[in-house]
Formats: sequence, C-alpha cells, structure tokens
Amino acid sequence: MTAACIYPAHGQDGSRAVRRGERLVSARCAMCHAIGRADASPHRAAPPLRIVLQHYPTESLQESLIEGLTSGHPDMPTFRFADGDAAAILAYLEAIRQR
Repeated sequence: MTAACIYPAHGQDGSRAVRRGERLVSARCAMCHAIGRADASPHRAAPPLRIVLQHYPTESLQESLIEGLTSGHPDMPTFRFADGDAAAILAYLEAIRQR
C-alpha cells in the first residue's frame, strides 16, 4: 500500500517540508549523491538527486523510501524512512527536480 504524500510542494507547509527534506538528504545522501540543482555527485556512480524523479514515479519512490530503499549498487546502503520523512524528501526532490 502506498502512503499519500502529506506535504504540498508549495506554500508554508511545503516550504517547511522542502527544508526538512533537504536536511534529511544532506545527512543521509550527500556523501554519495549530488543533492543540489547543479552540483556533481561525490560518488561517480551515484546519480544526482535532481534527476531521480525522471526515472522513478513519485508513488513508487515514496513506497521504496518507507519500505526500504535499496539499489543494485554494492556501495548503496539500505535506507528506511518514516512516512513524514519520505514525504519531506519527495517535496525536496520535487523542488530541485531537473525537467
């Protein structure tokens, strides 16, 4: 079952969610992935987070964040996030999304 994204992408609650998502990806993802709009990934095999939503539908990514985000890459650890944290991460990814 897929959790609903509980944070809007814009507005006061959305801005708070984007900031929270940015803090979460800074703490958990920045050691390998580019987390901004134009930076390079420290780990060459790790895609920049700004392009992730081009490859994964939001609903399936949210489900993966909650149930356990895994990758076929041996360097990628498994992460699990609470519903609210997953929604905040998605709000941040939407904010930096490269179109």
